[in-house]
Parts: sequence; structure tokens; C-alpha cells
Amino acid sequence: MSTFNKVILFTDTDGFARFREETIELSEGKPQARLSPLMASDGMQLRRSPVGFRSDFHCTDNPQWLFVLEGQMEIFLQDGTSRVFGPGEHFYSADVLPAGATFNAQVHGHWSRQVGPAELVTLFVRG
Repeated sequence: MSTFNKVILFTDTDGFARFREETIELSEGKPQARLSPLMASDGMQLRRSPVGFRSDFHCTDNPQWLFVLEGQMEIFLQDGTSRVFGPGEHFYSADVLPAGATFNAQVHGHWSRQVGPAELVTLFVRG
């Protein structure tokens, strides 16, 4: 049976954003084309970010998949770590503000930026 590696950006119990990975079983379809079970979606949205784009620290309002279609995107966490995602790569963004918390840019969320010479094109699919 085949699997798909799901990269997840999440809010840990201490309120800080972290990355983890889990596996999705590709249990459906045929041996030539394995599929995951169908997952619900609340819509999708495309974004084009120019060379030089950089966000501020923020949390995800609604958990969503982010797929990089063109260019490269770097995600920075409060602990100083970062990951770069290129065309065809993804992560599931679920670093929502903890229940009852007020956003604190010293603790919560992540920031992102476009890297390299090409504009960044991303697809968001709400979970």
C-alpha cells in the first residue's frame, strides 16, 4: 500500500508553531493510481506573491492545505527554524490561535516570504 507524507504546521501545547509529519494511506484507487480517501474541502483560493513578498507573524484563521505551484516559499517559526517549500510541495497549515488566547507576535504563529528570482504562486485548500 502506498502513502502520502503530510507536512503539518501546528500550534503546540506551549502556544508555539511547530512542524510535524504524518502519513496518509493511499488505500483507494487501483495499483497504477493509488488514491487517499476523499477529504472534505470548504473551497480553494489562489495567490500570487511578487518577488520580495514577506508577511508579518500571524496564525492561520482556518486550517488549510497550502500547495506551492510556482516559485519558492519559506516559513519561519518563533524558534528561528524555517523550511523552504518549492513547486509541487505542500504543508497543512493548522497553527491556529489557542482557544482563549490573545495573539502575541512573540509566541504565536509563523511568517512567510517569497524566496528566489521567481514570483510565488500558491493554492490554498480549506480543510
